[in-house]
Amino acid sequence: MIARLASGLIVNALVRRVNAEGGSAMVLARGDAEAGAILILALERGGNPRFFERGIGPEGVPALVRSGPLDPGDPGEVSDYWQRRRARDPDLWVLELDIADAERFAAETIFSG
Repeated sequence: MIARLASGLIVNALVRRVNAEGGSAMVLARGDAEAGAILILALERGGNPRFFERGIGPEGVPALVRSGPLDPGDPGEVSDYWQRRRARDPDLWVLELDIADAERFAAETIFSG
């Protein structure tokens, strides 16, 4: 069994790292500090919303995988999506990252432990 870092620790590291690089990171919903899943809403200058979460990639190894609504250009749909997910999973962390290449920041932080 491979040990994983606590979700709260990963979220805190990601927020600090994005903010240190001049981006903006905000926790939209706090989940379970130890084992909660992390849903990332990635933005670039407030636009182009995309959702990612930890999963198994096409090569069969842990990776950030795309999730979320089919039309993420609708702000109401973006908010509704993560709120529905959170209603089904109260342990879920929801994190908004507004920085260029947010997926890279998230992947490097989540999978470095």
